[in-house]
Amino acid sequence: MFSRLQRLDNRVLENISRIHRPKLNRIMVTASRLGNAGIVWWAVCLPFLIIPRWRYTGLTIIFALGLTSLMGEGIIKHTVKRVRPCHSLDEEEQLIKKPKYYSFPSGHTASSFSVVSVAIFSQCPVYVIIPIALVASIIAFSRVYLRVHYLTDVLVGFLLGMTCGAITVLLMNAIVPKTLFFPV
Repeated sequence: MFSRLQRLDNRVLENISRIHRPKLNRIMVTASRLGNAGIVWWAVCLPFLIIPRWRYTGLTIIFALGLTSLMGEGIIKHTVKRVRPCHSLDEEEQLIKKPKYYSFPSGHTASSFSVVSVAIFSQCPVYVIIPIALVASIIAFSRVYLRVHYLTDVLVGFLLGMTCGAITVLLMNAIVPKTLFFPV
């Protein structure tokens, strides 16, 4: 089964590499950089923390990012130890610097979709959810496009992020009453 998944992953990478174009390369590099250390998600979190009625959601995003990082970067990556696809590329073929750590799951994707999950399960308005989900999707795609992740890394990152976001919302709602620290 794993050999079939690996063949599928390799085929996806080959097919995506066929659409590489200089302008698209720059867009994907920028999208990927937005996900570095969750930069874009910390920026998204700020307005939530500033607006009183959304502070609880902002705090939930922070905890979701922490849980997602702990699970993905702290535990799963170091247990699975999957080598990144870019490690077989020549230096000239690389569009970004080779990441130091393992590939599975995609941390960029996991953190991105943990924020999407919090937005959905915290019942944010659609006009908030859609741009967050769009940016998250572009970041996720950029990781495969740039050949720093396989498709399965990104899919598991998506599942991990959505799950960690949902769990964080459930835990926050069970442990921290919204009205205790964050007046409605």
